[in-house]
Amino acid sequence: MQAAPTPQGPISRWLSTAQPEALFVLSAVAQYVGAALAVVLFDEVEPQTVAWFRIIGAAAALLLVSRGWWRGWTRRQLVGVAVFGLATSLMNIFFYLAINRIDLGKGVTIEFIGPIAVAAATTRSGRNALALAFAIAGVAVLGGVELADNAVGLVYILIASALWAAYIVVGSRVAQVDRGVAGLGLGLAIGSILTAPIGAPWSGPVWVAPSLLAMCLLVGVFSNAIGYGIDQFTMRRIPIRRFSLLLALLPVTASLIGWIALDQRPTTIDLLGIALVLVGVTVQERDQIERVEATVRTDPA
Repeated sequence: MQAAPTPQGPISRWLSTAQPEALFVLSAVAQYVGAALAVVLFDEVEPQTVAWFRIIGAAAALLLVSRGWWRGWTRRQLVGVAVFGLATSLMNIFFYLAINRIDLGKGVTIEFIGPIAVAAATTRSGRNALALAFAIAGVAVLGGVELADNAVGLVYILIASALWAAYIVVGSRVAQVDRGVAGLGLGLAIGSILTAPIGAPWSGPVWVAPSLLAMCLLVGVFSNAIGYGIDQFTMRRIPIRRFSLLLALLPVTASLIGWIALDQRPTTIDLLGIALVLVGVTVQERDQIERVEATVRTDPA
């Protein structure tokens, strides 16, 4: 039995009806603003500690806006939420360990191997297989070769990639409980406790510097509370296969943000990769049931 749905406010209603593609771009922008802040903090705080505070900050923000988040959970749902929170927390930690050694855009692209694997496992038609092929080709082009001299960074990003796949599969089940972002917030709270041995030992300088503490928590608000919170609404509306394929927009968005904010102008090869990913997202087949459900959701009756 599912927990009782949380009443929706205006923001929740908008997130429940907006186009998934637009939500993905908004989520990506929030996540990469948070990632940019995190990279700046790496000079003063260990990456795993920044990630740990990111988890704490996100959990606090999400639970603060979730009414009655502690009520109505079944034992099975709590186990799922805990697994989701741990996978997401470890994904954050390994991703930050990776981007401390690998360029952010490159890391995001390589990490996308996980979502591609999920999409491949859930593809059910020739058209979706073609869309997936375009997305894989685009990610391969954006990813390039290199990293032969950065084995540690590569291992970290591949672990984060596997955890990203777990985030999609388990997170989709948590989202179907339909408790707004309460499941995400509770999961991250549990994850912050379970990963404390990884992040807490180097946290001393943060606790005595209010500005550092505020920045670390702000990273969590942008990257997890906003970014992952949007994902939870999107996961309720579309199949895992489509969600996994739409995640191809993340490396594309990362490249565009790098160009606009950091003057990291993409090469012709980069633009080719972006184009291939966008073709894959456009070609994908939307199931008939999605169109029916969308009609029901937008019908004022």
